[in-house]
Amino acid sequence: MSRQRPSWLMPASVIVALLLGLLPLPLDLQPFRPYWLALVVAYWVIEDPDRSGLGFAFIVGLLADLTFGSLLGEQALRLVVMAFILQRFRARLRFFPILQQSLAIGGLLLNDRIVVAAIHVALGIQPVSPMFWLAPLTGMLLWPPVFVLIDAVRLGHWRKR
Repeated sequence: MSRQRPSWLMPASVIVALLLGLLPLPLDLQPFRPYWLALVVAYWVIEDPDRSGLGFAFIVGLLADLTFGSLLGEQALRLVVMAFILQRFRARLRFFPILQQSLAIGGLLLNDRIVVAAIHVALGIQPVSPMFWLAPLTGMLLWPPVFVLIDAVRLGHWRKR
């Protein structure tokens, strides 16, 4: 028998990730801003592949493009590439310990930065600064708390205390 999952959690987590992405940061901390949306999409692709996949990543990416005012389709492409890689390796990644998952997510976030740099080069947008490459490290460090928090709410562990 399967347990009832909260249907509000997936859209709520996406909205929270969008709001965290809009949160203003001091100029010195902006290069460290994690790609919150990628962390949330990665969680859902790993843990609930029946409800989230490439279409989910594309729609969330388009929503992010509209929210952040970025090039239409850029974040959609970034999230679809990440979701595709996650779907391909989901069976292995799901059973990694959380610290190994964190390293894999760091690699995916680094790949995301490579995609962004390639888009900038292809469109002739100004090249990225060296500080641009620090955000995957922040995302990698934040993966364990993000994963544990969403998982606790999804499975209802927070109510048992």
